[in-house]
Amino acid sequence: MIPLRHVLSQGAVLRAMGAAALRRPATAIPATPGPWFEERVQPRPAALIRDYLRAIGADPSWYRGRLPAHLFPQWGFPLAARAMAGLPYPITRVLNAGCRLEIKGALADDKPFDVRARLESIEADDRRALITTRIETADTLVAELHAFVPLRKTGAREKAGAREKTGARVSERLTPQNAQELAFLTLPPDAGLDFAKLTGDFNPIHWIPAAARAAGFKGCILHGFGTMSRAIAALDRSVFAGDPTRLTTFDARFTRPLTLPARVGVYVKGDQLWVGDAPGGGTYLEATYGVRS
Repeated sequence: MIPLRHVLSQGAVLRAMGAAALRRPATAIPATPGPWFEERVQPRPAALIRDYLRAIGADPSWYRGRLPAHLFPQWGFPLAARAMAGLPYPITRVLNAGCRLEIKGALADDKPFDVRARLESIEADDRRALITTRIETADTLVAELHAFVPLRKTGAREKAGAREKTGARVSERLTPQNAQELAFLTLPPDAGLDFAKLTGDFNPIHWIPAAARAAGFKGCILHGFGTMSRAIAALDRSVFAGDPTRLTTFDARFTRPLTLPARVGVYVKGDQLWVGDAPGGGTYLEATYGVRS
């Protein structure tokens, strides 16, 4: 179990999320790209980094002296929330659709660093909005967050038509039969709460069963970034032999909610990766990744 004391390190994230939840949506779609929001961030607590790495299945010794890039939500979310403040959509309807990481170098874990974020783009019609937010950490890491906002309820007949139109794409959401298994993950019921303690993302759908069911899920779901970080840890262990500096890019799409508790695998084929139930089964995350030779 992750110690409760790590919540004391999440003040900036909690304040940002609270302010976003209370803020009234704007009346118009803002121009993009938006202005940069900048901040200098102090070093993250060593115990927080260690417990985060252990929670996702990584060995802290792999990252000695360096911050793991996939921990970026812990310091990047406050600025991202400010960048998204001008959106005409309620924050409670924003869904995490994916993320692209570009890792340019190592970030020291014992020195302050500069972070900036901006609203990068918005694509909207009468059915949905696709939102991209860009977070830059020093000159070492670029993260692009992709969010989805449903704008119109879809009836049963429309849903059936959408399934027919997208039928040819169903195979894209299955793990290939010949993919190689890198890791098998056993996720306990409190995995969402533990990840919230480590990152500050206390959205109740991740740790309060009643809230998750009220939002339309069968139970609590794991954070998308919780799935992504575990997938990267599997790469670090099985493909990179404990050398995380070899990862240069990781472009992930979250394909469906991962309900807790769960047992899932991490699979690869070439430069593609999946988190799913089994080869030939459905996926929760699909990604491509780049490697430094």
